[in-house]
Amino acid sequence: MNLPGPGPAFDRQDQLDQVESGLLEGEQVYAVFDAKGKGTGFIALTDRRVIVQDKSFLGGRTALVSMPYGRITSVAVLSDASVAGRFFESSVLGVATSDRQHEIEFRGADKARYAHDLILARLV
Repeated sequence: MNLPGPGPAFDRQDQLDQVESGLLEGEQVYAVFDAKGKGTGFIALTDRRVIVQDKSFLGGRTALVSMPYGRITSVAVLSDASVAGRFFESSVLGVATSDRQHEIEFRGADKARYAHDLILARLV
């Protein structure tokens, strides 16, 4: 992971480039993290929204789903029983809007915690 410093944190340059190519004027990227598992390619966090690459559409189509912070109803760290209450050792994050729950499995609990805290700070 390229940690925050003079630029955004990111896992893969091609994902960062894809997100940057679709930013609104003046929008700033904080992080772009690669995701594991079916359906999600990456999550991007900007100063205005959360962007999830969703690969779960029929026919192999992919969408970039934008969730403005004002439309996010909750952010959660998802844990299974084996973590035994140590939620921030989990690498799965849930981001909910009024109509959908997105689950993103990160490649490391540190990235999930970073994303959780960044989203939560924008919600409160």
